[in-house]
Amino acid sequence: MENHIHRRAGQGPASFDISGMTCASCVGRVEKALRATPGVDAASVNLATERASVHGSASMEAVVAAVRKAGYEAVPAMPDRPAAPAAASPSWRPAALAALFTAPLLAPMLAQLMGADLALPGWLQWLLATPVQFWLGARFYRAGWKALRAGSGNMDLLVAIGTSAAYGLSVYLWLSGDVHGAAHLYFESSATVITLVLLGKWLETRARGQALDAIRALEALRPTQALVRRGGADTLVAVADLRGGELLVVRPGERVAADGRVLEGRSHLDESLLTGESLPVAKAPGDRVTGGAVNADGLLLVEVTAVGAATMLARIIRQVEDAQAVKAPVQRLVDRVSAVFVPAVLLVSLLTFIGWGVLTGDWQAALLNAVAVQVIACPCALGLATPTAIMVGTGAAARHGILVRDAEALEKAHALDTVVFDKTGTLTEGRPRVLAVEVATEAAAEAVGRTDAKGLVALAWAVQQGSSHPLAAAVAAHAREVGAVLQPASGARALPGRGVQAEVGSETIYLGSERLMEELGAPGDALRAAARHETQGRTVSWLARGKPGAVEVLGLLAFGDRVKDGAFDAVARLKALGVTPIMLTGDNAGAARAVAGALGIERYAAGVLPDGKAQAVRDAMAEGRTVAMVGDGINDAPALAAADVGIAMAGGTDVAMHTAGITLMRGDPRLVADAIDISHRTWRKIRQNLGWAFAYNLVGIPLAALGMLNPMLAGAAMALSSVSVVANALLLRGWRPAPGQLSTGAQGPEAQLQTQGENPMYELTVEGMSCGHCVGRVTKTVQGLDAHAKVEIDLPTRKVRIDSRAGLEQIAAAIDEAGYPVTARSEA
Repeated sequence: MENHIHRRAGQGPASFDISGMTCASCVGRVEKALRATPGVDAASVNLATERASVHGSASMEAVVAAVRKAGYEAVPAMPDRPAAPAAASPSWRPAALAALFTAPLLAPMLAQLMGADLALPGWLQWLLATPVQFWLGARFYRAGWKALRAGSGNMDLLVAIGTSAAYGLSVYLWLSGDVHGAAHLYFESSATVITLVLLGKWLETRARGQALDAIRALEALRPTQALVRRGGADTLVAVADLRGGELLVVRPGERVAADGRVLEGRSHLDESLLTGESLPVAKAPGDRVTGGAVNADGLLLVEVTAVGAATMLARIIRQVEDAQAVKAPVQRLVDRVSAVFVPAVLLVSLLTFIGWGVLTGDWQAALLNAVAVQVIACPCALGLATPTAIMVGTGAAARHGILVRDAEALEKAHALDTVVFDKTGTLTEGRPRVLAVEVATEAAAEAVGRTDAKGLVALAWAVQQGSSHPLAAAVAAHAREVGAVLQPASGARALPGRGVQAEVGSETIYLGSERLMEELGAPGDALRAAARHETQGRTVSWLARGKPGAVEVLGLLAFGDRVKDGAFDAVARLKALGVTPIMLTGDNAGAARAVAGALGIERYAAGVLPDGKAQAVRDAMAEGRTVAMVGDGINDAPALAAADVGIAMAGGTDVAMHTAGITLMRGDPRLVADAIDISHRTWRKIRQNLGWAFAYNLVGIPLAALGMLNPMLAGAAMALSSVSVVANALLLRGWRPAPGQLSTGAQGPEAQLQTQGENPMYELTVEGMSCGHCVGRVTKTVQGLDAHAKVEIDLPTRKVRIDSRAGLEQIAAAIDEAGYPVTARSEA
C-alpha cells in the first residue's frame, strides 16, 4: 500500500475504492470534494462499483485526505490484483436482528386487523425499539453526522432524522402518560423503517455483487503458479515471478499462465471466457496464446511474451473495470438532480410538518407525515439506475467477446444508423487463397501428363515449395486441401516482381504474372482468360513450361481474399436493425465491387487511403448520421478515432484496439450487430430504471406529504425502489448474442469470394463427449480431413454440425476411430 500511495495521479487515471457511500447524494459530495482538491483535473465516482477515477497531478495522499474530509474513506485501488475468489455475501444479520426485534411491535397491529387485542405495554415497546434505533441503526447516525459536518445531506441523514422523530415522539407520549394504549405509540414505525432500510440495503448489496460477476470470472482465470523450464529442468514458480522470454510448460488441462508464443507442441485451447468463442482453437508452433486459456489435449512449450499487467487478460479486466466505473453522459442529469435533492426533501418535510400542524392542529400526524416524506425520498434508486445497468451490460458483453472500453461508447452505440467497414481483415479474412484453377488447353496439359486442375496445382506447389511468399503459402494450403502430391524440384529462383521458375523433372516450369509470360513470348490469346478474374479483383498467376524460343501456357491460378463466414449474416442483421453498411478499402475497384456485390453493400469506395477513411467517416457524420467505424489495422486508427463509436477487431493491431471504444475479441463481423443489440438493451434498462426511480419520488413524496403514506409504507416503498432498479438491471445477465447462421453466400460468380463451390452440410449425433477436451478431439479429427471445415458442437445434445468438403461417411468413420461413436448422421 505504501508503495502505491506515493504515486502521482498524473501518471494516468488513478482509481480509488470508496467506502461509506449510500446514495447518489454521497456520490455528488465525494466528487465535489475531489474536484476541489488542488491538482485534480477531473473526477468521477460510481456508486455501483464504489470506485472513483481521478485525473490530474494530485498526490494519492491529497486525494485520500479530501475524501476523508468529506466523510468517507478512500483506498488506492491496487493496479494488479491477484485472482479474486467469489465475493463474500453481505451480512444478513443486522436486517435479521432488526426484524426479530420489530416483529413483536408489528404483531398487535396485525392482530387488531383480525379483531384481537394484543397491545404491548409502553415499556416493552421501548425495550424492543431502542436496540433497533441506536444499535442496529447506528450506521445511519454515523453517516448522517459525517454528511452534516461536510455541509450536505444524504439518505442516511433522512433516515436518521425521520426515525428519530418518530422514536422521540413515542418516548414523549409514553413518559407523559397522555396515552395508555400501545396503539398510539409509534415505536413500530421507527423500528419498521430501519428494518426495511437494512433489508433493502442487504438485497441491494447482494444484487450489486452479482453484477460484478463478469470481472470476478475474468480475475479467476489468472493462475497463481506456472511450470517453467529453467536450465533443462521444469520448476513450479509463482506467476508474479515470471519474466519475458522464459519458457512455460503447459500440460493438458492447465491454464496458460501468461501471454506467449508456441515453440513446441500442438493442442486445442479453450479461450471461451476470453473471446466468447465456444469451440476450442487449434494451436501449433508459431501461434500466439493468451494467458488464462485452458489447454485441452496436448503438451505445449510456450515462450512468454507478456506478464502481469501487460497480458491480454489483465488489459481486458482493466478495460471492463474502467467501462463500469466511468459515467455515461446520461448520468450527468441524475447528478445535477441529486445535488439538490436532499436539501429539497428536507424543505418539503418541514413544510409538511408546519402545514399539517397549522391546518389540522394534529402535530402528531404532522410529524408522522413529515417523517414519511423523508423516508420515501431516498435517492438510492436514482443513483443506482444508470451505473448498475452499465455494469451488467458491459459484463454480459464481455462474457461473449465484446469488450466495451468506456460507457460513452455503449450509450452512443444504441443510436447508430451507419456502420463503416474496412474490407480487408474485417469483412474478408485478410489472407490470399486460391479461388480458381483453370487448365489452359487440354492438349497442353496432356503434353506434360497433367489433365486436371489437381495436377496443375501440384506443379505450382513444386515450383515454389521453398518460397515464403503469401501466394506460395496459399498454393501449398490449397494443394494439401485437394490432396495433391508434392513433387521434387530443383534450381528454384525468384524472378523479382514477376514470379518464380524451377526445374521439375526434366522441364523448366514458370509461375508468374502476365508480364512474365509476355517476356517469355507466350501468345496473347492464351492469356485472355485472366480478364474475367481480374474484373473480380483477383490476382492471376500463370503456369507455363519452357520450350525452345517460347513457353507453353499450361493454366492459371486465381488468388483472392475470402469473405468471412459471418459477413453475410452480419450485413443482413445490420440492415434488419435499420443500420446502413458502408465499405471502404485501399484495394482495387474490382475487388471492392466483388465483395460489396456479394454482401449486398450498396455504398462502397475503393483505393481509399487512411486519411481518406477518416474523411469518409466525417462526411457521413456531416450528413447527420451516427456512425461506427469497424477496422483492424493501423491504417484504420484515424477513422476509428473520428467515428462516434470505434469498433476494433481483436485480431488486428494494438493501435486499432486502443483507439476504439469497443473491441470484438473474435474476428467475427456478426459481433458488430451483437454490440449494437446489447447497447440497445442496456439503454432500454437505463431509461426504465430512471423512469422508475423518478416515478417513485414524484409519486411517493406528494402522497406522503398529503398523509396518504405512513412511515412504514414509505420505508417499504423506498426499499423496493432500490431493489427493483438493481433487479431490473440484472435481467441483462441473461443476454446472449443472436445465434450464428452459416452464410449461403451470393449467387453468380461473386459466390466464389466465399467458397470454392458449395460445401455439404452434415449433422451427426456423437456419443461419449463430456468436456472441452472431447470437443477439441472431435474438432481436430474433422479438420484433419478438411483443414477448413467448420465444426459446431452442442455438448448437452451431442449434436455436431459440420460444413466440409469431406464425405459424410469418411467423417463419421474418422470420429468413430477417435473413440466417439456416431449414432446418427444426415445431410443438413
